[in-house]
Amino acid sequence: MTTLRRRTYEVLEAAKEDDSLSRTVDCLLIVLISLNVAAVVLESVAELSATYGAYFFVFEMISVGIFTVEYLLRVWSCVENEILTSMSPLKVRLKYMRTPMAALDLIVPVYLAFIVNIDLRFLRVLRLLRIFRLTRYAASMRLLVDVLKQEAANIGAALFILMTMVVFAASVIYLVEADVQPDKFGSIPDAQWWAIVTMTTIGYGDVVPVTPWGKVLGSLIGVISVGLVALPTGLLASDFGQALQHRRQEFEELISNILADGKITAEDHDILHEARDRLGLSDREAAAVLNAARQRLKHMITHCPHCGEAIGPEAPLPPRSQH
Repeated sequence: MTTLRRRTYEVLEAAKEDDSLSRTVDCLLIVLISLNVAAVVLESVAELSATYGAYFFVFEMISVGIFTVEYLLRVWSCVENEILTSMSPLKVRLKYMRTPMAALDLIVPVYLAFIVNIDLRFLRVLRLLRIFRLTRYAASMRLLVDVLKQEAANIGAALFILMTMVVFAASVIYLVEADVQPDKFGSIPDAQWWAIVTMTTIGYGDVVPVTPWGKVLGSLIGVISVGLVALPTGLLASDFGQALQHRRQEFEELISNILADGKITAEDHDILHEARDRLGLSDREAAAVLNAARQRLKHMITHCPHCGEAIGPEAPLPPRSQH
């Protein structure tokens, strides 16, 4: 039983290069999730829903069955996680069931329809959340999620400043334009639509200030908001680059330790492959890091690590001393 549970855990985790069954299961789940998203989109078309509604329902039932089995298998096998071996099986399973990914695995809107009366349009939107399960199979998406978790406070602060600016801009433009355009700037909530469209530089043109002071304020708000709107994006891009660089450095340190004896064994290859998958590096990036580490090692062997001068039989003769 333990062997079967361990194998189930290995298959359902991110696929390894040498595990064809795990990669096949991952590919099938990716295709199934993608088809579910496509079905939700197509089902919103009235003509397609009326003609193929029964097929959509059958496909949803099959998908729910597969996702339910997958969820139960993940809960059953999660105790094989080597990081959580010190905890009891019950605590490990409860810990897994509280994770965001487990919540996404449990999204089965059809079950809700039998319990409470819910608008079918809401169920369709809820089913679209399954697309976020693809983050389990994409290394870059996992990296992005990690960055969002690490910088949640900074990004939240930037968004708070942005929303404060939206309320301030809406309040000011309301004072200036409310008497002239009561149908468009009759209240601060009405003016917030203009503030958001202006600050995000979309500019639909359906609501515009017409008074001189309104135009001046609109120009100032537009100029100031360019930097504010770009602030969360800049933070996210910077942190993403730093996280990627940190992972590369971690891989470089691992390679340096392995190359300390000057050779790479078959066991070392397995360790490098596992580290590359865990860190989300591509084959090209991993190969570039490995080649760079080998060049550094070769340079250290043929050159003095302190002064950089060549050593060994091919080293040039030192200059003759002057008398």
